[in-house]
Amino acid sequence: MGATRGVFHPRATIAAVERIRRERTLLAAVVFTVLLAQTLLYPGVPDLVSALGATTDLDASMWFLVAEFAAFVVFVGVWGAASDAAGKRVPFIAVGAVGGAVGYAVLAVAPAVTDLSFEAVLVIRALQGAATIGAFSLAMTMLMDLSGGHGKNMGAAGIAIGLGTATGAPLGGQLTEIDPLGPLYLASGLLLVAGLLVSRVADRAPSRNETLRTVASNLTATPTLTVPYAFGFIDRLTAGFFALVGTLYFRTVFGLGPGATGLMLALFFAPFALLQYPFGALSDRVGRRLPIVGGSALYGLCVVAVGRMPTVALAGAGMVLVGVLGALMAPATMALVTDLAPASDRGTAMGGFNLFGSLGFLTGFLVGGTVADAYGFGTAFLVAGSVEIALALVTLPLLLRIDVERTETFGETEET
Repeated sequence: MGATRGVFHPRATIAAVERIRRERTLLAAVVFTVLLAQTLLYPGVPDLVSALGATTDLDASMWFLVAEFAAFVVFVGVWGAASDAAGKRVPFIAVGAVGGAVGYAVLAVAPAVTDLSFEAVLVIRALQGAATIGAFSLAMTMLMDLSGGHGKNMGAAGIAIGLGTATGAPLGGQLTEIDPLGPLYLASGLLLVAGLLVSRVADRAPSRNETLRTVASNLTATPTLTVPYAFGFIDRLTAGFFALVGTLYFRTVFGLGPGATGLMLALFFAPFALLQYPFGALSDRVGRRLPIVGGSALYGLCVVAVGRMPTVALAGAGMVLVGVLGALMAPATMALVTDLAPASDRGTAMGGFNLFGSLGFLTGFLVGGTVADAYGFGTAFLVAGSVEIALALVTLPLLLRIDVERTETFGETEET
């Protein structure tokens, strides 16, 4: 008997599932590699800027970090809109990764071959950031384009982000002790690897031929995206807060050295990284509302509690809880962007999410440092946690009104 049209073929289905899993892993590896390259520089920034010609470590370190994040804010939406308009992701990611690799390499070799002013160094740093954010944001967008459950896909992105951040800081610190420019060389090589990895992934971007202005105007037709954007902003605000204020808090209040402080931060990053995939899969089953609102409210309470713990052991336990709750809400928030954005506008939508996230990180750095300096660590932790709790309460009515088709958002079980 001949083959019948429409017959279910389990082997073909298994092959499709394996293909989705392989591409999910490759894209998560791209995100991990980009984040690893970025965070390699953080522990040794004062030594690095000194090697690049700066004369004041504190101010120079701040501007070196701000130059990259400012470029993130300016260019993340441009990359997303361009990708959506072209109907392609892979070429843009490859260009961004290679451009970032060149930027890191130029910074690494500049002291040996030329006498650049530090202002010129900041310009190169900004160009490197403008390229790097394209690779990072669009790799996340390609995870959005995959089927198999948006929560699982964003959970994979979350694991990559957490592991990249947690691994980059200690590794970068060790490299800095050998050579302050060492992290730049490794970061350049890692971004070249990211460009190679993405070439092995099928481009699933919806094809269309529209102008960037049309893409941007289409995004305004989905005002409900302001909900995940707001949570992305606040969540990154607390991340920036811990990066600056948390580090100073552990060293000042508990007298910890750099190594012990790194371990305290790892108590957050480890559960935050490892639990994002299972919690993302959970949000595919139970929906986004409970992980986002419940997780954010409890997260805010734990942030406040960490700033009031009397012993380092209790503060460490609080950091673990912050990491667990962060892992609960982060993939659900990113998945909600995917749920709400039209398939053809996902690059722009994720670009907007990362834009608000970058603004949140800068705000956490600046506001957290200002409040801690003026009113003390306890007040700074209270402000950071209270903002998270207040957002959860304010947005609950909006989340209850959002109606996302469960069959499209959570039910793609054929390719899980």
